[in-house]
Amino acid sequence: MVGRLDGKTAAITGGASGIGFACARALIDEGAQVILIDRDEPQLTRATGELGASAHAVVVDLLDGKSVSAMLPRLLECTGGLDIFHANAGAYVGGAVLDGNPDDWDRVMDLNTSAAFRSVHAVLPHFVAQKSGDVVFTSSVAGVTPVVWEPIYTASKYAVQAFVHSTRRQLIEHNVRMGAVLPGPVITPLLDDWPKAKMEEALASRSLMEAREVADAVLFMVTRPDGIVIRDLTILPHGCDI
Repeated sequence: MVGRLDGKTAAITGGASGIGFACARALIDEGAQVILIDRDEPQLTRATGELGASAHAVVVDLLDGKSVSAMLPRLLECTGGLDIFHANAGAYVGGAVLDGNPDDWDRVMDLNTSAAFRSVHAVLPHFVAQKSGDVVFTSSVAGVTPVVWEPIYTASKYAVQAFVHSTRRQLIEHNVRMGAVLPGPVITPLLDDWPKAKMEEALASRSLMEAREVADAVLFMVTRPDGIVIRDLTILPHGCDI
């Protein structure tokens, strides 16, 4: 059976684990070559080893602005092309603002917004030149519905949504598609700081989902017919009452 992404190359930030790794597997299963971008070289080695010959690793610290801006040639060296860019890497912080640490907030805001936007800026010239390409952001349902437990994370994802909605329209004339997948709570290391009671309650009420569910949504987005864009795709576990 011919894969829907045969001949395509995708790059995914934060691709060595969590949602990024699940998306890499889903795209490879459809025939794509996938470049995993991460700062964790040992984890990248493990991830590419598990995914096989269609997976490629590029080590980049997304908080190093100069490295991010200069990464396009390194991506193109992997397969000679780039068709899909998934700005997936992110950080999470929850809890009351009164008790929060602004240094932690800075890292979340920097990674979820500035680093993501810079990474997309780095690859857009290639997509514009070839008059095609898909850009997908991992956003969050928190980007459209403020979550009382996570005001800083919510603020970062509102910024992502604003960037997607405005930049997407700028790219129409270049035949480049841009959209965001907006998951509810997903079982990934980003939830490690959830209080134990909150995690147990979420599991009991079916309010968490697996990363592979998000990967299926991303695959749907990037396999739409030419001329169709999924601007926002919200995906929630059935028990989530957001």
